[in-house]
Amino acid sequence: MASNDPGAAPLHVVILCHPDDNSFNASVARAYCDAVEKHGHRAILRDLYAMNFNPILRREERPGPAFRRFPDVADELAILADAVAFVLVYPIWFGTPPAMMKGYVERVLGSAATAQDVQAAAAKGVLTGKVMISFTSSAAREVWLNLQGQVNGLRSCFDHYIKHAFALRMVRHVHYDEIVDGVDAGFVRQYLSDVRMEAGKVIRELADASARAAAAG
Repeated sequence: MASNDPGAAPLHVVILCHPDDNSFNASVARAYCDAVEKHGHRAILRDLYAMNFNPILRREERPGPAFRRFPDVADELAILADAVAFVLVYPIWFGTPPAMMKGYVERVLGSAATAQDVQAAAAKGVLTGKVMISFTSSAAREVWLNLQGQVNGLRSCFDHYIKHAFALRMVRHVHYDEIVDGVDAGFVRQYLSDVRMEAGKVIRELADASARAAAAG
């Protein structure tokens, strides 16, 4: 669980959305967590399938007089509150994130946010000023996906939308293609090495931002 101790190591919250806990995506999530912990940061892995997360936005969760926040959403928001980095790990299915990931955005990140808040970049909450990195995978080659406009479309309608709507400071998206059963183990090792390097980049960027803020203050 996240800590409110100001002396605690920086926290990265990793949201994994894949039904197979032996999947490439699961390996990516674990590699990221291991990497940040080796750098002295903390990591919390939230495996949505293992948690049996309910992605269905209920009537009572929509902004309005009858609004209420359900306990599972309150728990996620409490965990995210202390994070410096927010990491999404998921496959691209039919050109979009899995329904459970979309439901997490709607129920957790968008909790109590109105359309007016989103348009004004005023949906201030647990992600304000934080870093988000997405790791995605596909069975199709990225060249083919690009011809369909899928990867760029996803970055635009998901990553950059979330950045604007919830006032994130930075977003980055890393995609791995041709992830199929029997994928060469050497490629997987290289990809996971890339994930660890990306974790290091995020940590350096966080350190640089902290140094700039300290100098400005």
